[in-house]
Amino acid sequence: MNNLLARLYSIYASIIFILSFLIIFPFILICIWIPGWNKYGRRINRYWARGYFTCIFLPVKFEKSEKIEKGKPYIYLANHFSYLDIAMMGFIPGDVLFVGKASIRKAPLFGYYFKNLHIAVDRDRLRSRAETMKRTDRALESGSSVIIFPEGGIFTKNPPEMIPFKNGAFRMAKDKQIPIIPVTLSYNHLILPDDGKLLFHWRSAKMVLHDPLFPDNFDSEKALKEECFQVIQTQLALDNLNT
Repeated sequence: MNNLLARLYSIYASIIFILSFLIIFPFILICIWIPGWNKYGRRINRYWARGYFTCIFLPVKFEKSEKIEKGKPYIYLANHFSYLDIAMMGFIPGDVLFVGKASIRKAPLFGYYFKNLHIAVDRDRLRSRAETMKRTDRALESGSSVIIFPEGGIFTKNPPEMIPFKNGAFRMAKDKQIPIIPVTLSYNHLILPDDGKLLFHWRSAKMVLHDPLFPDNFDSEKALKEECFQVIQTQLALDNLNT
């Protein structure tokens, strides 16, 4: 019975995702085609993401540090256990560009939107990685923030335990002196597990935006990376203690 309910809920969530995206897509196209309007396309994306969770009756508990300043660029780094993580990035405030895998560009319509409003990286191609760094630098210099999954993808076999973070985001933070915001996505691996079944399991979600980590407070990229990892992993352990 539980599997049947999960399947029905998954079908409903998928239909809502497709229909709602088709409704907003023409407006996103306008923002892509008009020079200087990309940020409005990303704003539509934020409203869409938040509306999606409402439409599928999935409550999201959102906790945000009071030390995060409005209008200031940050590098948001989140754990990545589920495809649902991408949609939840819409809860992050301000103009934010998502740095994701180049494979996203292959998705019909969604890939076109992502390629033009966000940043796609092919980690197997050195030229692509260099271009990604340039686009990320430009975004930060213009006052926008960026979102990165520092694990590099969904690779852990034992969520909520993360795998070690990659270095790129922390090197960028040190070079540009851009604060890092650790982001904990506590229960997405329970709601939409990465087990190949693509089944939604209803329960409340949770996102925590932690206090900023200022690069000049750390002696090295390694120390900054270790602190960010520890902040997120500690929150994951605490929230999943009794699940």
